[in-house]
Amino acid sequence: MKKKNFDGKFLRIILIVNLLGIIPLILRKPPIKDWLLVYIYNAATNGIVDKILTTYKVVEYPSRFFPKLFRTHILFDYLIYPTFTVLYNQMTIKDKPFAIIYKLILITFPAFLVELWAVKKTNLIKWNRGWKWYHTFGGVVIKSLMTRSFIGAVRKFDDKQQKAIAKG
Repeated sequence: MKKKNFDGKFLRIILIVNLLGIIPLILRKPPIKDWLLVYIYNAATNGIVDKILTTYKVVEYPSRFFPKLFRTHILFDYLIYPTFTVLYNQMTIKDKPFAIIYKLILITFPAFLVELWAVKKTNLIKWNRGWKWYHTFGGVVIKSLMTRSFIGAVRKFDDKQQKAIAKG
């Protein structure tokens, strides 16, 4: 029973820290439309990927918000990871590829350690069917780079549109 109480408190603390502390900070930095697009794209794709993983019981979340409505971890999928991705994109907005990758690894690793701790010490995450730490770490790195590439492509397209409009 203690573990379940801890898990619930831990989830609520993460929710409050994200809603009151991190999101207001990251959404104040321009260009806000880019950050909203990154956030929405990441949240939507997280939902799809996590739905697949939970449907096939590769990953389970015994302690989660709204367990009767969702088998996925909605706090991570729709709040924590999208917030992290916006922060990462803000940190690398003007960087070259090498800096983009090393910054991603530097900020992904501590988050990964928290997940590894959660798998071993809490009832928040359960890995099944041969899922290992490197699947999670590699998946987050690849997905973050995909989101970074997505917003980069949107920016290039938007720049071309703006130049075409300016030429008249």
